[in-house]
Amino acid sequence: MSESVSTKFSIRKYTAVIAILIVLVMTVLDVTVVNVALPVMASKFGISDSYAVWIVTIYQLVITMLLLPMSSFGDRYSYRRCFMVGVTIFTLASAMCAASTNFALIIAARALQGIGAACVMGVNIALTRLIYPRNVLGRGLALNGMVIAISTAAGPTIAGAILSIASWHWLFLINVPFGIIAFFLGKKLLPQNPPREQTGKFDWISAVENMIVFGLIFIAIGNFARHGDLGLNIILLVAGLVTGYFYVRRQFGRPSPMLPIDLFKIKIYTLSIFTSVCSFIAQNVAMISIPFLFLNSYGFSEITTGLLMTPWPLATMIISPMGARFVERHNAGATAAVGMVVYAVGVLLLLFAPTGISEWNIAWRMAVCGVGFGLFQTPNNIVMVTSTPVHRTGGAGGMQSTARLVGQTLGATLVTIVFALTTSANSSAPVHVCLYIALGFAIMAGLFSVSRR
Repeated sequence: MSESVSTKFSIRKYTAVIAILIVLVMTVLDVTVVNVALPVMASKFGISDSYAVWIVTIYQLVITMLLLPMSSFGDRYSYRRCFMVGVTIFTLASAMCAASTNFALIIAARALQGIGAACVMGVNIALTRLIYPRNVLGRGLALNGMVIAISTAAGPTIAGAILSIASWHWLFLINVPFGIIAFFLGKKLLPQNPPREQTGKFDWISAVENMIVFGLIFIAIGNFARHGDLGLNIILLVAGLVTGYFYVRRQFGRPSPMLPIDLFKIKIYTLSIFTSVCSFIAQNVAMISIPFLFLNSYGFSEITTGLLMTPWPLATMIISPMGARFVERHNAGATAAVGMVVYAVGVLLLLFAPTGISEWNIAWRMAVCGVGFGLFQTPNNIVMVTSTPVHRTGGAGGMQSTARLVGQTLGATLVTIVFALTTSANSSAPVHVCLYIALGFAIMAGLFSVSRR
């Protein structure tokens, strides 16, 4: 192959990444932008704030329930096909959200959006692995992480800008043109799965069990945190755990199980999953509780609080690509462990910050947390993905996304419980408890990570 042909091939191959990143931005933004619009939508549909939260919750819940089934579908048949179906569903559902005239319709449309997002999230890592050569795979994963960080940080600002000049409908309509672009780019450029001798049939029973398990357990956990009916929550939790027992039993002995328990035989992969869960608990506990410290204890305004939260994702965005290049020559497990140490230092600096601290001194402490998490995230993802066979990348990537969602959900639940149980007159007391919890999980993640050397 001549150099010019090789160059054209590389440009064509890497352009396919744009399709993945466009949809990744849309699926992440559709959590953060809707959060900002909830009060407006609650007023529009004539519902209470507690009901309005379901507009966000149903989207996240459906994604969690379907991630592993969609990853399994991609492993067996086609990552590309799963992605294309996901983009189509997500784009159509976005238009349906914008056209919704009542609460029932917006909930149905958001659930449909969750299905599309799960199709995309379940295979985006597998497609990234097929596009990038192994020696620079870290750069592709870092790009994914950077896009997620940017989308998370920019979501509230984008939502505020849109709502200042247009109605809430445009939060969803803006997805439609980008979804169409991603569809045609993906159709033309995304690679097919590597050939396999056998694929096997899709396990529909496991798919239903997976949805029941994650659905019931996460609904119960959320209701516990919101002080819902105790008896009903216990019934839901027990039903989810019992179904989980039969679900796990069904996975043993299957050549490519939906819940990738065969991959847990790979020690480094198992350690990476536990590391990921602990790290996202540590991150979410801190990220959710810190604004209360800024608002209630330090007396900053909402605008200042928002600005002070920005250095964290901004630092993560900058450091992630650097971490990817660094681990091309150095041990990824050790690098991730160092990242968690830096993150823990950042949490300690916030815990013991003096009273009357200036905005600048808070900003650089937040940046330290972001640097640590950025240094951790990409190396951890590299270890998780490259420790598994190529034909199981869908299951490995789906489990990676599931671990992230589980960690984030448990982190949010822990914050709710701490705030409910802490009755101290000191307004900073519950936040300090949360930061100690974040510190503990960061240490656990660091220990799991360093053990992978």
